[in-house]
Amino acid sequence: MHEVLSKAKKTAVTPKNVLTVEGLKAYYINEHFGVRREVRAVDDISLTVQRNEVYGIAGESSSGKSSLIKTLAGAIRPPMRVVDGSVKFDFGGQSIDVYGAPEQLKPARWRHLSYIMQGSMNVLNPVRRVKHSFHDFAYRHMGLSGAAFWSKVRQHLERLGLDPDVLEAFPHQLSGGMRQRITIALATVCEPEFIIADEPTTALDVLVQQDVLGLIKDVQARMQASIIFVTHDMSVHAAITDRLAIMYAGRLAEEGATQALFDNPQHPYTAHLIGSLPRIGDVRVRKSLPGKPPALSDPPSGCRFHPRCPLAIERCSREVPLMQPSATGGRVACFRAGEVVAA
Repeated sequence: MHEVLSKAKKTAVTPKNVLTVEGLKAYYINEHFGVRREVRAVDDISLTVQRNEVYGIAGESSSGKSSLIKTLAGAIRPPMRVVDGSVKFDFGGQSIDVYGAPEQLKPARWRHLSYIMQGSMNVLNPVRRVKHSFHDFAYRHMGLSGAAFWSKVRQHLERLGLDPDVLEAFPHQLSGGMRQRITIALATVCEPEFIIADEPTTALDVLVQQDVLGLIKDVQARMQASIIFVTHDMSVHAAITDRLAIMYAGRLAEEGATQALFDNPQHPYTAHLIGSLPRIGDVRVRKSLPGKPPALSDPPSGCRFHPRCPLAIERCSREVPLMQPSATGGRVACFRAGEVVAA
């Protein structure tokens, strides 16, 4: 009886989450001349993303952010492999097990699951007009006739504050900011329920970045979509995300409500990332962390952050800290959680 009740509770709670990731491990594996080499880019990650939520992922370069979101999107290619764990989406009652039943994912792409890639020129064909990209990506997913399809595309562009005439332009005729806005329009024209945004503001100046972030927030509010937003820029996370996950060396270090993490970071790595942000009127010399992120082909034992951690104790080099509930209502993987002094 107790087991039945437990299952009923899980059934009632699960639809709130559009994405559930459990124990995910995805490694780059090369085998040559009998020698096997593993790069543990995504190593035992569990997380959930709720409906109508902007979930941020932050961390230094080489922390595994891009590898993680490629794995979540089912967009991995050899030599990367998922060696354990699961990635499951729930699109309004339509469940998709990305690696348990991969055939379910293809028809859901763009219609339910979309991707804003890093760098607009990775999406737009430089020798074809913008309209061809909309046709290639969205036409077969929207189920509309030619005239109705282009009418819907033009309406979508206008809602996003873009002139429909951009459809006739070549990418090189547009500014970087305009191209990035078009990639956002392209990723959202099918009104997907889940959007993965991979560093969408990289290489944009501050004013254009602000406009692009405003556009993403407007799109999310109108469509009530869930977004995973990846960037190393903590100020961007402060502006746009509801919850934030901090990633280091292939693992999650901390997760929680964005405001709570900024106000009271529980992990020393989180405190470092937040403390590195410039502040008006603050002329103090800021100290960088010693060392550099470890090679994921040979990560350190125990906590992967311990060789650089100012609070490390002997236990940190022996044991792997598990993600546990934190004092701020999130989760943290640190034996000395809560002892951090925010900068």
